[in-house]
Amino acid sequence: MIWAAVLSTSVGCYALKALGWSVPARWLAGERLQRAAALLPLALLAALIVVQAFGSGHSLSIDARSAGLAAAGIAVLRRAPFLVVVLAAAATAALVRAL
Repeated sequence: MIWAAVLSTSVGCYALKALGWSVPARWLAGERLQRAAALLPLALLAALIVVQAFGSGHSLSIDARSAGLAAAGIAVLRRAPFLVVVLAAAATAALVRAL
C-alpha cells in the first residue's frame, strides 16, 4: 500500500512539473506573480521553522527549541555570522534543557 502512495505521488509531482512548463510565458511575466514567487521560499522556510520549533505532535509547546529560536533571532538581528547564529541557538537550547 505504501508503494502505491509513493508511485502515485511521484506521478502527480511529475504531472505538476509538466503542467508548469506548459504555462504561457506571458502569464509568468506579471509583476505581482514574480513578487509572490520571490517571497514563496521565505514563507515556506518560516512555516517549517515554526512547525519544528513550536510543534509537539498535535499540540504547541514552548520548550528549549523555542528558546534556541529566540536566541537565533536575536543573533540575526545583531547581524551575526551564520555560524554564530547556529552556535547561539544550540548553546541556548542545551542550556535550557540542562536546567
